[in-house]
Amino acid sequence: MNVELRQVHDSDLPVFFRQMNDPESLTMAAFTPEDPADRAAFDTRWSRQRSSPDIVARTVLADGDVVGSAAVYGVPGEREVTYWVDRAYWGKGIATLALRALLAEVPERPLYARAASDNAGSLRVLEKCGFRVAATAQGFAPARGAEIDETVLILEG
Repeated sequence: MNVELRQVHDSDLPVFFRQMNDPESLTMAAFTPEDPADRAAFDTRWSRQRSSPDIVARTVLADGDVVGSAAVYGVPGEREVTYWVDRAYWGKGIATLALRALLAEVPERPLYARAASDNAGSLRVLEKCGFRVAATAQGFAPARGAEIDETVLILEG
């Protein structure tokens, strides 16, 4: 499967919105917007992300199909990666390939990542890309309506 990143297009946003409202995906991601079904908030968030010079936001394509998004955001020295892949494409190596492409595009280090501690798939993707566990924490996960364990990872030099 050919995995590529490109600039986010307006036509990608309805796909992202649908993907981010899949109940199983929301539960796995855990740390989601308070109301993922709020389209106005979604549009505002993406408008802000796409216009910020401090955020590198990309669309993930697999064999030309929009299958997710990936981004780097935050202040220098504390920047984080995030990604989302449509559940229909889980387990195919797409998230790993997309994250590797993003890391090649954004060479600054350190970079951080966070994942629900029980999200084995995401933790595996991050570790395959060179991230190492730096800490654990607890945080409120809106998609689960509870405090859960979170793993903080770092990618250095």
